[in-house]
Amino acid sequence: MDPWQVTHADRGERATLIHARYIVPVRPAGIVFDEHSVAIRDGLILGVKPRSQAERDWPLAAAVELPDHALLPGLVNCHTHSPMTLLRGYADDLDLHVWLKEHIWPAEREFVGPEFVRDGSMLAIAEMFRSGTTCFNDMYFFPDATIEACVAAGMRASIGITVIEIETAWARDAGEYIEKGMRLRHQYGDEPLISFAFSPHAPYTVSNATLSRIAGLSSDLDIAVHMHLLETEWEIKQSFQQHDRHPLGRLEQLGLLNSSLQAVHMAQLSEEDIDKVARAGVQVVHCPQSNLKLASGFCPVTSLQQAGVNVALGTDGAASNNDLDLLAEAQTAALLAKGVSGDARAGSACEIIEMLTLNGARLLGLGDRIGSIEAGKQADFCALDLSAPETQPLHHVMSQLVYAASSRQISDVWVAGRRVLDAGRLTTIDIDDVLERARSWQVKLAGLENRRLLAQRQESAS
Repeated sequence: MDPWQVTHADRGERATLIHARYIVPVRPAGIVFDEHSVAIRDGLILGVKPRSQAERDWPLAAAVELPDHALLPGLVNCHTHSPMTLLRGYADDLDLHVWLKEHIWPAEREFVGPEFVRDGSMLAIAEMFRSGTTCFNDMYFFPDATIEACVAAGMRASIGITVIEIETAWARDAGEYIEKGMRLRHQYGDEPLISFAFSPHAPYTVSNATLSRIAGLSSDLDIAVHMHLLETEWEIKQSFQQHDRHPLGRLEQLGLLNSSLQAVHMAQLSEEDIDKVARAGVQVVHCPQSNLKLASGFCPVTSLQQAGVNVALGTDGAASNNDLDLLAEAQTAALLAKGVSGDARAGSACEIIEMLTLNGARLLGLGDRIGSIEAGKQADFCALDLSAPETQPLHHVMSQLVYAASSRQISDVWVAGRRVLDAGRLTTIDIDDVLERARSWQVKLAGLENRRLLAQRQESAS
């Protein structure tokens, strides 16, 4: 007997059966189960069976009816800056460096602290739950506040030990960023929903000495390294000017180009670069909407996958996207894969759903726990109501999920068996309080922007 399957002696006590019209388990690949049920207990998946058989095996289990729905593994957002939801729409239609240096970084210097980060993280978590995301990777300051928000709301997260050579309210220098992050990792080491990764911001904001130290710690402690990489052409030019080598060559020299590296964006890759990345075992996070909005370039996803590289999806922060809607990101990724490769078969619905789920889980080192609906894994799910006009008639479930469905059709979400979204209602978050806090930050940020514009006018007049 499967060791995870509840025994007949239990008869399903304390178990729950989720009866779904369709189940997309992700493994086996490309399969959709019709009229099946998932049994869960104590946060784990006990089994997936035809409804009639599940009801015989677990007659005492509680039941959840999803008669018009597809049940998927919870979506995995592999790259975001969750507190930056408070900067959504703050500085749009600008290139990356103007956006950062003239708008985002000044706003962060003015306002970022524990309260800003907690309020922004909770707003992000609410948005992600409502769009089917059950796990995200974060890179930001005051990560302790993000962790507190995740634990309170019941969200799964990989928390970045952010490192940058710029003094902020969180840390004075790279050494303090690392030390404070490592203390948090020790403090929350037993928290089941939280894991960690080193997050040096980018090659152009972190020194050789710091990157070498991170490479050593990553190897010694078996911690992944999550970094913005090859996002713009400027980054490559800057690397040759300051270091006399390509960013990939520099990371290779410093011991970071290996299977522990989670490379975000990768929009400036040559064929030679793709081969080097594949041989090193690097994993890639594709953020198509952010790359498009900032005119950063195109990640060659199809070529990376053909070379054997694991590619997952991320939204980036809401300041550059402008949302955390991973399902919308998936549709963009599918269409962009076809346009960039010139192959209509590229970015198939099945491949994109894997990028949304299991590929992301594997990238974050959680592939044995989440990312597919299999006995023994954590009960992380999202349910999408397919009865809406936008997804009818229903010829192919996976195609409708990728090309036609929207996050507004997400009805229910579970994390480790806890139902955090119940028929569209958030069960662990006071959404009225979250929205009121967001509005208060909007007023503060508007004041800063008005002062900036006034200073510009005064400078022009003089």
